[in-house]
Amino acid sequence: MSACCDHGGSMDALRERQRGTLKTVFVINAVMFGVIVVAALFARSSALLADSLDNLGDAFTYAISLYAVARGRRTKARVALLKGGLILFAAAVVAAQIVYRLFVPATPVFELMGAFSLLALAANGTCLYLLWRHRADDVNMSSVWECSRNDIVANLSVFVAAGAVWATGTRWPDILVASLLVLFLVRSAAHVIGGARSELAAA
Repeated sequence: MSACCDHGGSMDALRERQRGTLKTVFVINAVMFGVIVVAALFARSSALLADSLDNLGDAFTYAISLYAVARGRRTKARVALLKGGLILFAAAVVAAQIVYRLFVPATPVFELMGAFSLLALAANGTCLYLLWRHRADDVNMSSVWECSRNDIVANLSVFVAAGAVWATGTRWPDILVASLLVLFLVRSAAHVIGGARSELAAA
């Protein structure tokens, strides 16, 4: 009986740690979405817009992950499926922005791209650090970890794109990096959805 109570207590403690971490990273991503989307519009950068939408998707992801913390395996798997769908939606929005920029060309402001990609990198690096210890807890936290890792890749990619825009004086590095981020997001969505489907089958 004592061992059972200890196990229940440890699970409760784990869930409280997960909730605390998710609340913190939710606030960080919600704030960064507002900051980065404004910067993306001023910078006329598709890559930076992709970065901001990733933050918005993550903020929503962390919110629904809070709901799933104390739920069963099946609910957590369904939430993970929703996260995969959100990642795919973000990829579609960025793809549409790329098409728009092909028809309405504009050279991005590389100074804004570089500065705000570094700001986003610092914020998302903090999130990744906070989520590191939860990356293998369950399918819910594992998919959250996947989203956070995506952010770091996106931030570094935008910074590289800013340097390339400065070096070439054209919009093409921004378009190229945004296109690569679309492919990365699709791959990540497939990974999250695949894991969720496996978990549903097991449950």
